[in-house]
Amino acid sequence: MDMYYKNTPDNHIKRSLTTDILTKSDALKYHQSLPGYQPTPLHKLNNLARQYGVGSIYMKDEAHRFGLKAFKALGASYAIYRILQQDEQVDTFCTATDGNHGRAVAWSAAMAGKNAVVFVPEHTTSARIKAIEKEGATVTRVKGNYDVACEIADETSQKNGWKLVQDTCFENYEEIPAYIVSGYMTMFRELEDELHPPGKPEVDIVFLQVGVGSFAASGIWYYLNRYGSKRPKIVLVEPYEADGVLHSLQAGKRSTPDKSFDTIMAGLNCGLPSMSAWEIIRSGADVVMSVKDELAAKAMRMLYHPACKDPQIIAGESGAAGLAGFINLMESNEHAHLSDFLNINSGSRILFVNTEGATDPQNFHDITSSR
Repeated sequence: MDMYYKNTPDNHIKRSLTTDILTKSDALKYHQSLPGYQPTPLHKLNNLARQYGVGSIYMKDEAHRFGLKAFKALGASYAIYRILQQDEQVDTFCTATDGNHGRAVAWSAAMAGKNAVVFVPEHTTSARIKAIEKEGATVTRVKGNYDVACEIADETSQKNGWKLVQDTCFENYEEIPAYIVSGYMTMFRELEDELHPPGKPEVDIVFLQVGVGSFAASGIWYYLNRYGSKRPKIVLVEPYEADGVLHSLQAGKRSTPDKSFDTIMAGLNCGLPSMSAWEIIRSGADVVMSVKDELAAKAMRMLYHPACKDPQIIAGESGAAGLAGFINLMESNEHAHLSDFLNINSGSRILFVNTEGATDPQNFHDITSSR
């Protein structure tokens, strides 16, 4: 199958429990109340824009979020806050993770004086496990991939009376993932004065990473809700070896790809898309594409060794995925028609989100030390 899918979105927000929660939530107000809160930086990469012949390139840098090196704290903290509003007696929160989400749940639970239990896939690196344990959580490695870890986390939570805080929605489990998606909205709200004024956005194309789809759904819902059909074009990027959203669009239904799930983009190493995210993605994504690991590594190096006076950006493997997709579009003759489809030109204003910093320090060093 092709490594991309040109979608025909209807730009219509279908009402559901998820969209009702998104409409009513004000996660930014909550996050502003937390110790250490500050908006993450927005970098303008003028020289990179000139290199690729576009008008401007912006990078929202979540590597600085709450000292956790990733955006995931936005979703986990807001979800746990809302859970405890409903039942302050909850004692233990549980989740499955490839790294960043589990650390965010552990951090958020500790902040609330609660316990956290985290299940990780068997190939999770020791650095990511230690980072979760540092936040006070109990970590258990399971035999299998992310989807298997999610099943075990759900089953164990039900057995022990723990509260599952998972960032993927499935049958009879929608409310908490919706709070997590609401939490992610903070990063887009922070850009309102600069890039998201009323009426028409100041960017033309937004590249968003895809794992189970919750982060992508957050961005798509934000732009659809704010601008409707006048929203920027949205391109979703996921690993070639874990392209669940791309595979699902090609198949016409949520499904798990028959792939190795062996990718350096650990935070995006997911199979079956989140049920609620899937509906939002179908309504508002223009292109979904997958990229090989070598392109993610190339994007990491380009950000770490910037051209001329562009700022240095510490982007982890998943954090650089959006830029990897852009590089794929601009440097591959096979994707020239996608550039035309998105109308990428000398005036295009493009936004990326660096969703994580060096969350696996050794791997980051190994990749960025070579040029």
